[in-house]
Amino acid sequence: MAQRPSLAEVRERTYKRRDAWWTVWLVDPLAGPLVRLVAPWQWATPNFLSLAAFVVGLGAAACFWQGEYQWLLAGALLFHLAFVLDCMDGKIARLNGNGSIFGSWLDYVFDRLRVMTCALAMFGGQWHLTGETLYLWLATLVIFLDMFRYLNALQMQKVKLTMKEKLLEATGVHATDYVEENEDEVVAQDDPEKARVDVHGDFRERFGLFLQIRDFLQRNRIRPHVFSGIEFMMFVFIVGPVINQIVPVTILSGVLMLAFEALLVYKLWTTTKTFQRRMATV
Repeated sequence: MAQRPSLAEVRERTYKRRDAWWTVWLVDPLAGPLVRLVAPWQWATPNFLSLAAFVVGLGAAACFWQGEYQWLLAGALLFHLAFVLDCMDGKIARLNGNGSIFGSWLDYVFDRLRVMTCALAMFGGQWHLTGETLYLWLATLVIFLDMFRYLNALQMQKVKLTMKEKLLEATGVHATDYVEENEDEVVAQDDPEKARVDVHGDFRERFGLFLQIRDFLQRNRIRPHVFSGIEFMMFVFIVGPVINQIVPVTILSGVLMLAFEALLVYKLWTTTKTFQRRMATV
């Protein structure tokens, strides 16, 4: 068996530079020591952990389907455990260097299937108990918002990459001089060369207070998108069942996620406008 790494090494090599606050505060403190424990074991591969997360997620769905409060608590606990395992697969891949392209696909598909299954089970179970069709509509809403969030993220990334490639080609600036939106310091304000390929300047000028909050969060390893798909899932499948307020928590979570998605869309829109001006002056 390989030598077990230290917890400090696990943190340094596997923790993301920026992550969701739910992950930073409620998952990493558990996932880090578990990764250190299983890292030397050959069977603990990223794909195995992805599969384990999916199986535990099915257990959560089975609990949710029962409908009564004690089963909702059990389902919430298992859902959180499934998410911990889901975070561990990426950490193991980064630590041991045994990740794969197929593993990325597997992780993504299992994540979406887990959310869909748990949504159908939890809201279907409540509908079965109460006969209220509202729960069926909420199940549809949760599945739609989960798919929209991830499809929107993929398309946004594609648009940003396209703008980056075109700007670098037009300006002749190296990729290392492209100002990314998640940099710790806004270097473009002081570096004219980098300002040529800074497409986030308009957003920074309009939302200075937001950027101050963003910088505070980033210093604590928390990404500024404070209600992302992760928080949405955790509130729907953990917070709502635990406090026995599934309907209001689901509705509030949906509203918050849509609000933050709208902010991302607006930011992308301002970025494309800046991009067009930059290209016109090249």
